[in-house]
Amino acid sequence: MAGSRYSFTARVWEHSGAGSWHFVSLPEEIADEIEERYGHRSGGFGAVRVHVRIGASAWSTSLFPDKKRGTYVLPVKKPVRIAEDLVEGSHAEIDLTIAV
Repeated sequence: MAGSRYSFTARVWEHSGAGSWHFVSLPEEIADEIEERYGHRSGGFGAVRVHVRIGASAWSTSLFPDKKRGTYVLPVKKPVRIAEDLVEGSHAEIDLTIAV
């Protein structure tokens, strides 16, 4: 059984804390739907497992709720940023499927 699939474009941003974690924020309407449909199954920290594709790069990770931003955030690891030529401020076209 496949989970819900979402496609969107979002800006890459860098976390201001220690390390150089990069994320994209999900559009609020997509985050609200994911919370409604899958929030009850979330793991630690409210994480929701997903499969992601940006360009030719595909990987599995988790979405994390960000109360400050009022949405879920998606971490974009360094090998993906390098492969897809993404830096802070870049816009990424994202295909995301909820892992079920």
